[in-house]
Amino acid sequence: MPLTRGQRDPLDDFSRRTVAVDGVEKTVYVAGSGPAVVLMPEMPGISPDVARFARWIRDAGFTVHLPSLFGVDGAYPLAEARETVVQRACVSAEFRAFAGGGTSPVTAWLRGLARQAHAECGGPGVGAVGLCFTGNFALTMALEPAVIAPVVNHPSLPLDDPDALELSEEDAAAVAARVRRDGLTVLAYRFENDSWCTGRRFAAYQKLLGDAFDGRVLPAEAANPDPPPFFRDVVGCAHSVVTAHFVDAEGHPTVRARDEILAHLAERLRPRAQ
Repeated sequence: MPLTRGQRDPLDDFSRRTVAVDGVEKTVYVAGSGPAVVLMPEMPGISPDVARFARWIRDAGFTVHLPSLFGVDGAYPLAEARETVVQRACVSAEFRAFAGGGTSPVTAWLRGLARQAHAECGGPGVGAVGLCFTGNFALTMALEPAVIAPVVNHPSLPLDDPDALELSEEDAAAVAARVRRDGLTVLAYRFENDSWCTGRRFAAYQKLLGDAFDGRVLPAEAANPDPPPFFRDVVGCAHSVVTAHFVDAEGHPTVRARDEILAHLAERLRPRAQ
């Protein structure tokens, strides 16, 4: 049943699991069948728009794993989340929100989730899709051999340096080596004029990954002009390509981006030869 604007998503079509990795437990919402895809939420959490994207992944023939990393699961994104969610995440030991911090420790837990998901779901590997605050986590997860389809959406970290990537030098070198060795392609999206994920950040990805980085830029005017309050009042620019700023209209640039992501996952996780 479609949600009305502002309504909380009960997430009752997902199974709710507690997943432990190295003694750390987190809630993960799981739905679907087929190869696993780990979808990481954007700020301020698993919103109805993030859950909608998870359902599209499920309906495309994958087992989507949606971990709860911050915020209130299913909540509609209000501007007040800046104080109640974002500020807490920025000082959390799990996340490295600012330049010089290196790789966020939470990515080790996410790699463990990918290993468990692959063992359970089978197939050639796992997809990893990051959004905004977690955007670059999809790339860091490629340090796990099971992850073979990373998708980086409008990565916003580090918040204070548009030229930097949320990676330690050691991890950046290891990711670049793995991408070259295994022939991975890193698909990425952003809106032009996004002040949180600028062209300079995409240039940094290009420098690290070369032709393996497929960065795609949508026109700012293609963004949903009436996003939820958090994105209108706090984010303040066209930012979330397949969630808050998505426009569900046939032929729309954001619909094409969604379909390209699903096709990329299918190409990597369900090769025709199998």
